[in-house]
Amino acid sequence: MFRLFLGAVLLSATPATSDVWSFETPSENIQCSVGLSADSSDIQCTIIEKSGQPAMPRPANCQSDWGHDFLMFDTGSVEMLCQPLSRNRDAQGRAEYGATENFGGFTCSSSTKGLECRNRNGHGFFLSRAVQRVF
Repeated sequence: MFRLFLGAVLLSATPATSDVWSFETPSENIQCSVGLSADSSDIQCTIIEKSGQPAMPRPANCQSDWGHDFLMFDTGSVEMLCQPLSRNRDAQGRAEYGATENFGGFTCSSSTKGLECRNRNGHGFFLSRAVQRVF
């Protein structure tokens, strides 16, 4: 479960280094990578298969895949990334439906409706196959 995996990662952390770990939703369609350090934290989530409009308009200079990758730091706004889509489904942990976890300035909740993550400022994203939203 989300909590057991996160606890093991945090217990093995050393203060001077950054920990990087990953998790996925039970469908394996949403893959997230988390970087935790003493100074700041970040989370990047990819929705592999999606439908509907992207959460934000494609920038004019984006010549790659758009609308799949979301990046957020523990403070500040969400960024959508213009980069090739990774279809890797190889996360270390799983965010079971119904699980909510707080870590590194983030709160993420996994449900059958999708994955929602927020940072300390209340910015965040909601990802599901049908809907991708940034707030």
